[in-house]
Amino acid sequence: MSLAEKIEGLGQKIAHAAHQLQTFWDRLTDGMAIDALWADFKADARAGYDFYAKDVDWEAIGKHRGHRHRLYAARDLAWAMLRKLSPARRIFLLLTIAYVVIALSDRGGSAGILISSAAFIVLLALELADRVTMKRDLEIAREIQRWLLPAASPEVAGFDLAFATRPANTVSGDYYDAFLRDGGRLLLIVADVAGKSIPAALLMATIQASLHTLAAAPVALEELVLGLNRYACANSLGGLRFTTAFLGELDLASRTMQYICAGHNPPVLRRAAGALERLEAGGLPLGVMASARFEQGAVTLDSGDLLIVFTDGVTEAENERQEEYGEPRLLEVVRGLGAGTAAEGLKSVMSAVDGFVGPTRQHDDITALVMRVK
Repeated sequence: MSLAEKIEGLGQKIAHAAHQLQTFWDRLTDGMAIDALWADFKADARAGYDFYAKDVDWEAIGKHRGHRHRLYAARDLAWAMLRKLSPARRIFLLLTIAYVVIALSDRGGSAGILISSAAFIVLLALELADRVTMKRDLEIAREIQRWLLPAASPEVAGFDLAFATRPANTVSGDYYDAFLRDGGRLLLIVADVAGKSIPAALLMATIQASLHTLAAAPVALEELVLGLNRYACANSLGGLRFTTAFLGELDLASRTMQYICAGHNPPVLRRAAGALERLEAGGLPLGVMASARFEQGAVTLDSGDLLIVFTDGVTEAENERQEEYGEPRLLEVVRGLGAGTAAEGLKSVMSAVDGFVGPTRQHDDITALVMRVK
């Protein structure tokens, strides 16, 4: 074999190895760039710290100064992490750490380090198994939740609708819907169950089922909301699991919308000329008081008007400096919306929130509904 052939063969082997390495890296990173990976890691680290830090008595630690302050903070954070493990795994971890200390002191030698490393891997595998099992169950719950929510907005002559939701976790406590009732009326709802993840998602599902059951009967909007409130009170754990909600019923012929804002962020109505109105009439959140009464508001919509209904996950979204997006920024975006479609307006709102938040991990469910009058 000539030298040229040897060099060519070596080059092919290097190219093949580089390809295999690139394939492995792409599988490992899911194709994410380095800066995206670093941003994701920082967000995970921040979320993990916040998760454990909420179990630490920082007021008591603040009474200490210097190295004692750091020592007590480290101790309490370590205990907060230990408490997340089962008792058996806590003992296993502590014994492993003790064995590592012995191994590092040369009493256990290299074999001790290998054994302790293997023990850490076993513990990690047990935790990963729990996480994968829970993730699989959450994925099933997410699919069920998707079935409950409309996949697309209804086609309604004279109106253009769009909505979007982003759960903070796999499943969401936010609920949105838009469907036609008898008599040419369009029912809109955006709701937010207190809390996040599975408990909020389960209650959201019951709210959805109750709403569709009540809406099938020929009852007025106020009676519908009163029925929802009674049901929510019966399942709110003494008011701990309340639900904020905006419900609007639009008469398609007259373009008049009756609405009730039950403890929810008041929606924004942008008139065609640019003026902003807030739809505030309503009362307490659902599930707080069974005897609660609700004020019903009414508004007439004209061509070119734009309605934006949102949950507090939009205005309370935080950036890296823990600053909230806030309603002033949202209102500024709404003022600047042109004569585009509802989907374009929705995209502008969500993009503005994304640009403000940056790489910070989402801490609450985000939902928005936009309706444009043609």
